[in-house]
Amino acid sequence: MRQFTRRQALSLGLGAGAAAVLAGCATPGTTSVNSAPTIGAASAGEKIRITYWAWLKDLQKVADVWNAQNPNVQVDVVWIPGGNSGGYQKLYSALAAGGGPDIAQVEMRTVPEFLLVNGLVDLSRYGADQYADLYDETLWNQVSFTGGVHAIPQDSGPMGFYYQPEILDSVGAQPPATWDEWADIARELRAAGGVYLESFPVSDASVFTAYATQAGARWLTAEDDGWVIDMTDEATLEVARFFDAAIDEDLVDTASTPYSPGWFAAAADGGIGACTSASWGDALIAGISGGEGKWRVAPMQRWSNLPDSFGSSFLGGSTAAVLANSNHPKEALDFAVWMTTSPEAIDALIEYSGIGWSPAKDEIGSVREGAGSDFFGGQAYNTEVFEPATLEQNTEWTWWPITQQSFNILSDGFRRKASGVSLVDAVATAENQIVQAFRDKGLTIRKADS
Repeated sequence: MRQFTRRQALSLGLGAGAAAVLAGCATPGTTSVNSAPTIGAASAGEKIRITYWAWLKDLQKVADVWNAQNPNVQVDVVWIPGGNSGGYQKLYSALAAGGGPDIAQVEMRTVPEFLLVNGLVDLSRYGADQYADLYDETLWNQVSFTGGVHAIPQDSGPMGFYYQPEILDSVGAQPPATWDEWADIARELRAAGGVYLESFPVSDASVFTAYATQAGARWLTAEDDGWVIDMTDEATLEVARFFDAAIDEDLVDTASTPYSPGWFAAAADGGIGACTSASWGDALIAGISGGEGKWRVAPMQRWSNLPDSFGSSFLGGSTAAVLANSNHPKEALDFAVWMTTSPEAIDALIEYSGIGWSPAKDEIGSVREGAGSDFFGGQAYNTEVFEPATLEQNTEWTWWPITQQSFNILSDGFRRKASGVSLVDAVATAENQIVQAFRDKGLTIRKADS
């Protein structure tokens, strides 16, 4: 991902106030915290408490491991709803009121939105750059803007192919190496007994986005004169054409979203044979009734006809972001780095919080280094599939300041597939609507071909 310079940040959309769009981070309506002097670390012997608002379950148990080792810097965790389920609104409200926690769980795709309201501390001012080599490059790039570091990667979701060998064996198939093979298997399963290979969620654009990311798409790019949007590139259109055909041929189940009650019922009854999903999907798939021993994991299928595509993609992922009103940003950074890179913290996050894939470059967690669970037949899928997948992701993908709004626009278009609107047309329409949404917020944007 491109590292934005301060000059570029000043040109990304709000004229004279553009520094507050991406470069500055402060409570809305106040002077940027990143323009003020840095806040010194606590003096020797001084006891402080920092707060962390997050939706991870039992995260306090992880913090307690730190607390036992750091009596002068204690971390208190406060549970909040998931980001778009109310958590972000609580954070925005707290920021606007001049308060809020020291650290907040913020999805990677939402970091730019918090920058848009000046809500995050540039952690490079407190030494974050020295930790870059500890993290997966793709994830570190997704929190780096304007020459700064605006959050610490907390977890991610490299993607693979979960499948039931018995169902694939019924048509003499092995896990697909390419999406074309995937389509062939889907046709054979439908013809043989009406089984769907997978479902395709028209109501959740994040899945289509992950597929386009793997294909090599790069929808938003920051240039010197503002944002450049390109959602009708060949990579994106190839993915849209592919799933237009899959839906038209009835090769995918569009009635049930992965991990919904209907999906679980179909997977348990043998009506769905596979799921292309993130590493964190293992815990959800393990909830399929009667599924123990019936599932395995293979590498994600590739776009063989797109030379600039990637071996895997990513779905989901969160950060530990230090909010603008923190009184202890240095200590908050220290805790965030410890929580996301130390072996004991990663093991605790997996045990207590069911964390997604570790962002640490060389530490996936001891439980994930061994054999898989009985549910997956003892397969060591974390080291066989997901660890290599982290090295085969699109490092050039960039999130943008209105990502969630863009997803909503794209999902609204995809829902019209049932009434005859193609995914290809929906993508093109969404591009125009996203351009307007940028301009409505005073952000400068142009299409790639203009």
